[in-house]
Amino acid sequence: MVVLLAGCGSGGSDSDSEAAVQSQENGNTGEPVVKVAGAAVKGIIQQGMVTANRLIADKDGTYSLDRLAAKTVRTAEDGSYELQLRGKADGWALVELSTDQQTRMVCDVLPGCDQADGSTIAFGQTLSLDSEFSLRGAGDLISEIVYLTPLTHLAVALAERNEQGLSPDALAGAYTTVENWFGLSVGALHLAPPDLTRLDQLSDVTADSLQVAIANAAFLALVNDNPQWTTISQVLNNMTAQVADTGQIQIIGDGDSLTLSDLVAAAALQASELQITVESSTISQQLAVVEHRNVQRFETIADVYDDSDTSLADSGDTTSDTDGTSEGGDGTNTDTSGDTTDSGSTGTAIPADAALLSWTAPLTRENGDSLSMGEIAGYEVVYGTSADAMDQSLAIGDASVDELLVDQLSEGTWYFAMRTLDTDGNRSQLSEVVYKQI
Repeated sequence: MVVLLAGCGSGGSDSDSEAAVQSQENGNTGEPVVKVAGAAVKGIIQQGMVTANRLIADKDGTYSLDRLAAKTVRTAEDGSYELQLRGKADGWALVELSTDQQTRMVCDVLPGCDQADGSTIAFGQTLSLDSEFSLRGAGDLISEIVYLTPLTHLAVALAERNEQGLSPDALAGAYTTVENWFGLSVGALHLAPPDLTRLDQLSDVTADSLQVAIANAAFLALVNDNPQWTTISQVLNNMTAQVADTGQIQIIGDGDSLTLSDLVAAAALQASELQITVESSTISQQLAVVEHRNVQRFETIADVYDDSDTSLADSGDTTSDTDGTSEGGDGTNTDTSGDTTDSGSTGTAIPADAALLSWTAPLTRENGDSLSMGEIAGYEVVYGTSADAMDQSLAIGDASVDELLVDQLSEGTWYFAMRTLDTDGNRSQLSEVVYKQI
């Protein structure tokens, strides 16, 4: 077995935003206060009204909002806000944005944002928001800047389903779950989403932060050319209601509700459209990565809610060929042997810190019986920087997928292996481990 990896060079980790939450003294009273900062982005939301509340636990450990809310502040022209809460810099806070007649949002959807009256707001121009629009986010007051986006809004709705309310554990878990849904890297919802209408003015932007911004833009993109949805509020409310009711977003639509695949497909299209508008080759390359990620995500979306898949959203989506067997619950063995080929013909620019892997599906089982594509449920990939501890994984729920891009890899040697899963639940042993030096 041979795995061909393309496009690797020296890599490096991206520097995250420094924490901007700190304790201060409240005037001359000596009363401690904590500063909460962040931005509201779906595109950029200007003159939105932001407030915050501490989350406190009662004697039974159930979390609710403290009654001492911060004074309401307005977001700036770049969507940023800053406010203060009484008390020390510890615990978590819920931050909420509401709108009024002064609130405007920058259209971050190409070619423009369709309006209910049939007009279109040009890309980069502002549009008004109805009174139903709101965003929520939460963060650790010790270390977090709290960003307010449609994705953080869904995460808060998911955390509210927890029997202990908006506990730190429930919020942290919900943030991770939403990142998984959209194929985002761990911690991506704590990254500053860039203004998609001003990408050429940015000196440095990562694929992860771009992917977050484009995922948020997809909510507004679903309004375009869709008579069922006339405002971003309707789209967001539909998604939020699904999460609140079931803890999930529908994968296959029922004709009345939006689906996760709708959002991912819209994100892939927006990433493609944005590549045409930017002049920077570096940013264009990052947008190509985001497009590729969303296309892959669309292909594997059926396994988003698989309980056995705990890291479906890892940014390093990887695969390798497999050659092994494992006895399943019905006593049958599944052979997962297959050949791999170079996938460099995809046309996607491969970053220097990325690898492109490709393979062919196995045709026979270990005992020589034929194995049809219809009998393959998918693949499970494991990878890491040690052959003995490959601690990252990805579930692929589509037997027809035959290539994956591994990007944002740090310098060093990376090891990959995979197994095949059949429709009866049989899982092969891990394949021979292959490696690549970055």
